[in-house]
Amino acid sequence: MSSKKRLIQPEDPDLGDKMKLIPDPEPELEISFKRVPVIESSGKIIPVCEPTLGGNELKYVTQCIQSNWISSAGRFILEFEREFAKVCGAKYGVATTSGTTALHLALVTMGLESGDEVIIPSFTMIASANTVQHTGATPVLVDSEMETWNMDVSKIEEKITENTKAIMPVHTYGHPCDMDPIMALAEKHDLFVLEDAAEAHGALYKEKTIGSIGDAACFSFYANKIITTGEGGMITTNNEELYQKAANIRDHAFSNDRHFWHKYLAFNFRMTNMQAAIGLAQVERFDELVQTRIDHAELYTSLLKDIPGIVTPPRTEGIKNVFWMYSILIEDEFGISRDELRARLAKRGIETRTFFIPIHLQPLYFEKYKNESFPNAEELCLRGMYLPSASSLTEMEIEMICNSLKKCRD
Repeated sequence: MSSKKRLIQPEDPDLGDKMKLIPDPEPELEISFKRVPVIESSGKIIPVCEPTLGGNELKYVTQCIQSNWISSAGRFILEFEREFAKVCGAKYGVATTSGTTALHLALVTMGLESGDEVIIPSFTMIASANTVQHTGATPVLVDSEMETWNMDVSKIEEKITENTKAIMPVHTYGHPCDMDPIMALAEKHDLFVLEDAAEAHGALYKEKTIGSIGDAACFSFYANKIITTGEGGMITTNNEELYQKAANIRDHAFSNDRHFWHKYLAFNFRMTNMQAAIGLAQVERFDELVQTRIDHAELYTSLLKDIPGIVTPPRTEGIKNVFWMYSILIEDEFGISRDELRARLAKRGIETRTFFIPIHLQPLYFEKYKNESFPNAEELCLRGMYLPSASSLTEMEIEMICNSLKKCRD
């Protein structure tokens, strides 16, 4: 093969002692009644999450097909944008193909380019960093705080330089960041604030709905999110200029003056009418789907709070955590490691997930950040996991999961 056609396969970096922080490979799920009595098992694999589609989803998608409006035009797009923005307390919504493209689109709309910097937490999903990188800008990492698992706002200002253009707080697992000091810093240094709200549908910060506080916010509608369209995303904003520009750049930047006339380097990040139809049906049940996650978290916490070595999810006065995933930390006192617990639960047919591997430990970014220190992000990576969290879970299933978890200590 010629050198021009060679496909480059990157190698894993040498993490040294940091390798102990990286989770084991995913354990194989199984369900065996020979090992697990029927009374202790649901008789099926319980996935870590799955969509809850019990409303008008099928009806609305059928209307799309019957009317032939299946692409990126049709009434459901505008209705979904309007209704989702409304429940977020925002004036405008721009639907996209994913939460990742929503972030990318918002950053481009804000004018991010090569040489700029965006402050983000190291403890986040890779899309937060990648979308910054896609604009040509540089992610600048901040450690997390152990109280909320969100970015430590006290460490933001020291990372601000003349190249800083934006702050991107991530509302981790549905718990809002401390937004007042972030907004004050943004005002002081003339910075954009882009909320990565992928996991925070319906969350509140001091009676302000997440999605309405920063210059813009971005949501994901992946199948495991509280509100889903299968794949999809949304920018919400109260800034009309930002809204108009984002809506234009999302759609190849077609000009209003004449067709096939383009002034911006743009994208095709359009959501389909069928996806929006599902989204609209989900928004019709918004309060129910959000409250179910909260109710499930209450039950989980009541069953797990007294088990030595388990740290239940953060709760902060004046903050509404929507518990996108029911997340826990496994400390040494529990008796077995987080990864061993996951393996034992998998043998009982219970699927789990580890917390994010921080950006600074990712093969893609390790060389850039290897001389920086993010101890709390590493602690969360080492000990964190989440349990099945679908809105469709039953109380019996949650009780079974918790009983199985307790038995894994034996």
